[in-house]
Amino acid sequence: MKAARWHAAKDIRVEEIDEPQVKPGDVKIKVAWTGICGSDLHEYLAGPIFVPVGENHPLSHDKAPITMGHEYAGEITELGEGVDGLKIGDRVAVEPIFSCGNCAACLEGKYNLCKDLGFVGLSGGAGGFAAYSVVPAHMVHKMPDGLSMEQGALVEPAAVALHAVRVSDIKAGDTAAVFGAGPIGLLVVEALRAAGAAQVYVVEPSQERRAKAVELGATRAMDPTETDVVAEIRKATGSGVNVAFEVTGVPQVLAQTIDSTRHEGQTLIVSIWESEAAFQPNTVVLSERTIKGTIAYRNIYPAVMELMTRGYFQAETLVTKRIEIDDIVAEGFDVLSAEKSQVKILVKAPA
Repeated sequence: MKAARWHAAKDIRVEEIDEPQVKPGDVKIKVAWTGICGSDLHEYLAGPIFVPVGENHPLSHDKAPITMGHEYAGEITELGEGVDGLKIGDRVAVEPIFSCGNCAACLEGKYNLCKDLGFVGLSGGAGGFAAYSVVPAHMVHKMPDGLSMEQGALVEPAAVALHAVRVSDIKAGDTAAVFGAGPIGLLVVEALRAAGAAQVYVVEPSQERRAKAVELGATRAMDPTETDVVAEIRKATGSGVNVAFEVTGVPQVLAQTIDSTRHEGQTLIVSIWESEAAFQPNTVVLSERTIKGTIAYRNIYPAVMELMTRGYFQAETLVTKRIEIDDIVAEGFDVLSAEKSQVKILVKAPA
């Protein structure tokens, strides 16, 4: 079957590989659509970050080259021995987290904080940029009948956004800022709206993405190349927002995100970083601000899909391009690198 595989930074190849085989406890999925994630783009431009190179990942037992793709949905075509509660033909979204189940975080139920955390399609395994994927049965969630397969491919990134809002200090009626209106930033805007944020200020240089943020419910979207966004946010709110979300991974933006919050405000760092970022600690100390990181999600897919059935996180709003797997580099990764007007690009699975 065809699959898009990571060999090295700037070296993703569409090649023929064997179909993955089902083992006890696994399910085989005919992939429908897979989204290109910002994490995928980081691996393409500056990896390896999550991709294991040289040594096998402790949970996937794979190393590069690996089949990419972790934002995907499809239909179950085969069940491994011992799988209950699922059947052939079920439409499922994949929760692609590898966790050990034995470390302190896993034993607390916080499997997204596993000491050996990995992701199908980033850390090995049979990723979604292929005709078929095989994953442990616990990784799949049956989709409501009303959700399309395209919606299924958006469950994973929407879960990142909803988890970030859930672990933040945001309360109904609070103010928030979102720095970066890429796919995750836009999904954070929607998650904040669902959480009852009264005002949401978005900072984003792309005119198209700013317009999309307002369409999705942002109070105001500002261009950081044309205005002092921190001053504007503090002026609009009186003293700064309650919670600010950093969703760019751009080092100089971190300090702006912190400075946009009020005294005792919180900064949520959602991005995956390619390099270090600096800020003046006194800006945190003297205002008793807090900084918190967030990674992935846990126990949240059902809530995401329920919100989708209520009109949140809609594919027709967020998906800006659909491509074939043969075009994944030229029309996918390279376009996302060059065209900041793009939001979410979905890749159609090969037949």
